[in-house]
Amino acid sequence: MSEKKEPGVWDGFKAFLMRGNVVDLAVAVVIGAAFTNIVNSVVKGVINPLVGAIGTQNLDSYSSCLKGPCTLAADGSVSRGVMILWGSVLGATLSFVITAAVVYFLMVLPMAKYLARVEARRKAREGTHEVIEVTELEVLKEIRDSLVAQRGSGHTEH
Repeated sequence: MSEKKEPGVWDGFKAFLMRGNVVDLAVAVVIGAAFTNIVNSVVKGVINPLVGAIGTQNLDSYSSCLKGPCTLAADGSVSRGVMILWGSVLGATLSFVITAAVVYFLMVLPMAKYLARVEARRKAREGTHEVIEVTELEVLKEIRDSLVAQRGSGHTEH
C-alpha cells in the first residue's frame, strides 16, 4: 500500500519562519522592547517633572474617591471605599502618546520620505528611459521613411 506523505509539523514551521513578515515582526518587537526604556526615561525625566510643577511628580498618586470615605492601607492598597486611580491611566496614556510620536517622527516619517525619494528617482529613470526609446524609435522611423523615399525615387528614374 502506498501512503501519501502529508506535510509534517516541522515543514509547516519552516514555511512559517521563511515568510518575510515573521522576521519583520520579530525585529519590530525587539526594537519596541528596547525603545520602551527610552520612553520610560522621557516620562520620568521630562513629563513627570512638568506635571510635578503643577502638582506631584508621581502621576500614580492622582486619584478620586468614587464611593467614600476612602482610606488607603500602609501598602498603598484601598482598604475602604472605591478609589479611581486615574493618575496611572494618565501616565500610561502619556507614555503611549510619547511612544507613538517618537516612532512616527523618528522612524515612520523619515522612512516615508526616503521611500518617496527612491520612488521619484525610479520614476525619473523610467521616464528618461521611455524618452530615449521614443526618440530612438522616431529616428528609426525617419531613417525608414528616408530609405523608402530614396527607393521610390530610384525606381521612377529608370
